[in-house]
Parts: sequence; C-alpha cells; structure tokens
Amino acid sequence: RAMAIQLIVAEELGLAKNDNPLQGSFVIEELTELVEQAVLEEFRRLHDRGGVLGALERQYQRSKIQEESLLYEHRKHTGELPIIGINTFLRPEGSEEPDMEIELRRSTTDEKDQRIDDLAGFHQKYSDQSGAALEKLQEVALSGGNIFRELMSTVRVASLGQISAALYEVGGRYRRNM
Repeated sequence: RAMAIQLIVAEELGLAKNDNPLQGSFVIEELTELVEQAVLEEFRRLHDRGGVLGALERQYQRSKIQEESLLYEHRKHTGELPIIGINTFLRPEGSEEPDMEIELRRSTTDEKDQRIDDLAGFHQKYSDQSGAALEKLQEVALSGGNIFRELMSTVRVASLGQISAALYEVGGRYRRNM
C-alpha cells in the first residue's frame, strides 16, 4: 500500500517526467524556485490593489479562486492534470467496483451529554480566570498586538466558543457580499 501511494504521488506530481528525480537537489530546487516566484508575484498583485483589505474590497481573492477552480477543473477533465482513478488509470469498462460497506460511527446521547458536561465543568473550573484572559485577548486584538501569543495562554482557561464570542465583540463578524 505504501509503495502504491508513493507511485501515485510521484505520478500526480510529475516526478516521473524527470529522468532521475533523486539526482540531487536540482529538481526540488527548481520546483521550489518556481513556487517562490509565483507567490512573490501574487503578493505584488495584492500590493498593487491596496493590500489584502483593498483586494478584498475589490473581490480580487474571490475572483482568483474562481478562476483557479475553473482552470483546475478544465485541466482535470482534459487529462492535462493527471489524477489517479479520476482521469488516469481507470478501471476497464464493465468492471465493477467491489461492494464495500462503510460503518458510520455516531456519538451516543450519553457521549454527547458527557461532552456538554465536560465543557460546563471546564467553564466552572476556570470561571475566575477566563474573564480576565478574554479581556486581555480583546485588548491585544484592538491594539494590533500578537493575537496568537495571547491565544496560546487564553485557551488554557477559555473555550473556543468563549474566545470566538470575545473576538466577535471587538472585531465583528465577516459577512460575505452577495
């Protein structure tokens, strides 16, 4: 199975197109350089549109994602972009896929209730510390400080729901333009 996965990855990435992909770091260096150039060009295009917020106002990111999705689908359907089992190495016509039954695991009511009780216990255990930690997180967010560092200490005493609500209070919620 591991060997099959390696062969699939090599085929889809195009490593098999090189005579000897393990000949040294040339292939990887070249691919890395191409990615770096593409990323730098994209940063320049964002900068020319007034940064991330300016580009967001002009819906640049959304249109770029739509264009890339369309290009991806086109390449997938023409076979230009090989995807094993989708457009290359397909089963012969008439052969059936083996029936495989997949067991879907669902949480029981007791398990759900236990998670809710655990959350309530967490809230109760840190009720004296969570308020101050959430206020500090809001202050850091408003001052433009390092939110990630503050999040790392806040998650020890506050739940994801509490943190999200606190950040929504100071930053608002993103509403998509329709």
